[in-house]
Amino acid sequence: MSGEHTDRRGLPVILAVAVAGGVALGAVDLVAQRALPYPWANLANSSAVWAVGAFAIGAWVRTGRWRPALAGVVLLVVAVESYYLAATLIQNDDLANLWAPTSLVWMAFGVLAGVVFGTFGAWSRSAVRWRAVAGPAALGAVFLAEAALLLGRRSSMEAQYRTDGLATALITAVIGLALPLLLARGRRARLYALAAAVPLAAVGYLGFRAAGFGA
Repeated sequence: MSGEHTDRRGLPVILAVAVAGGVALGAVDLVAQRALPYPWANLANSSAVWAVGAFAIGAWVRTGRWRPALAGVVLLVVAVESYYLAATLIQNDDLANLWAPTSLVWMAFGVLAGVVFGTFGAWSRSAVRWRAVAGPAALGAVFLAEAALLLGRRSSMEAQYRTDGLATALITAVIGLALPLLLARGRRARLYALAAAVPLAAVGYLGFRAAGFGA
């Protein structure tokens, strides 16, 4: 495609990096939840933070019609299994969680998020202006959508958890506003990406709700 970076990483290298990244993401997520104080422990298990993994590997792969999406899918699916395996090794959870219906559901979400954010990660490195804007905007939007979701849950939380819930929502929102400004290239692109993040966040919020995350 005209104007795009044409260097391609080999598929075996992409898959190896995706698997290694997934193993690290799942294990670090579990350890961070146990080790970090609240509200940071909440952030460690954020769906938006997992989306960063797919976005980052998509940006690293950068080119190809399907390779960034594939890399994102492999990373997130492996991360789900790595998380449950780490839970077995560290806190003696049942090994059967690796193939339980819950893990299969999370892997299905990983396929969807891997395709979406792996692609957006590649777009963030594109020479095509609208893609270079859409990529950072989408990553910021998923954090903003999650912040809105967390705020909506506060009314149903027990009183002792509401402060941590609010703090997590505020941290997530700040990250969501910062990412388009940090990742987009050029002042105009940063402003466009920040502006685009708001309607994309509304779409993401509806998507979270439709998937049952609002309960």
